[in-house]
Amino acid sequence: MTRIARSFLFVPGDRPERFDKAAASGAHEIILDLEDAVGMEMKSHAREQVRVWLDGTDRAAIVRINAFGTPWFDDDLAMLARTPNAALMLPKADAQSLAQVVAGLAGRRVIALVETVAACLDLAAICAVVGVAQLSFGSVDFSTESGIADEDHALDAVRTQIVLESVRAGLLPPIDGVSVSVHDAESIEKDARRSRQLGFGAKLCIHPAQVAAVNAAFAPSAQELDWARRVLVAIDASAGAATTVDGKMIDKPLVDRARRIIISAAET
Repeated sequence: MTRIARSFLFVPGDRPERFDKAAASGAHEIILDLEDAVGMEMKSHAREQVRVWLDGTDRAAIVRINAFGTPWFDDDLAMLARTPNAALMLPKADAQSLAQVVAGLAGRRVIALVETVAACLDLAAICAVVGVAQLSFGSVDFSTESGIADEDHALDAVRTQIVLESVRAGLLPPIDGVSVSVHDAESIEKDARRSRQLGFGAKLCIHPAQVAAVNAAFAPSAQELDWARRVLVAIDASAGAATTVDGKMIDKPLVDRARRIIISAAET
């Protein structure tokens, strides 16, 4: 059974000594970063380090390239065209830039990083680009541009819209943005649980110390698993007819939810 990716760990593309460590960190996916984590003078070096590592046997990763319109975009895209085991994350994504990326990398998995106000107001068009597999929320950049602090529930409306547009388009559940706390596991797990409650399927990580807390937050709790198992036993005993568990009616939508919980536990 293929595991659903819950934790996505960024690794600076100019730090190749960290690539193998990131791959062994417990993160479900690693993102080799050619954008924000790499200074302008190191862009070419980082691109070559990523290419060399991806040429290794049985290695795969997501590569966050530089944004459309930057001096490095075309070279990043050309490198990925020669690296078939790499997926792509496009920063500052919009419908136009995504269409160009998809056309240049036909059949490749593409993640759209939604981090501008314009993108959040044009989510339907972004999701409609054939070839986009998943959205990710660039919450830090979005907060900076919009002036809306990513605190408490201030960005819930934006996150909810990202989830709803993803569902409507039939995309994978989106990936929520990073937590700025690095070593506060309790805070990180709380953030990730909130992401899960809002319908996100995963979360970005900026340090290996965040990975375990994110994975734990997206795993079903013991109580959820117990409920799901009892629901499936009850619906089997009722031959598929509506029944009750804990005094509450159980019908198809709740049965489907119970099955998703069981599947999620097996994939964690």
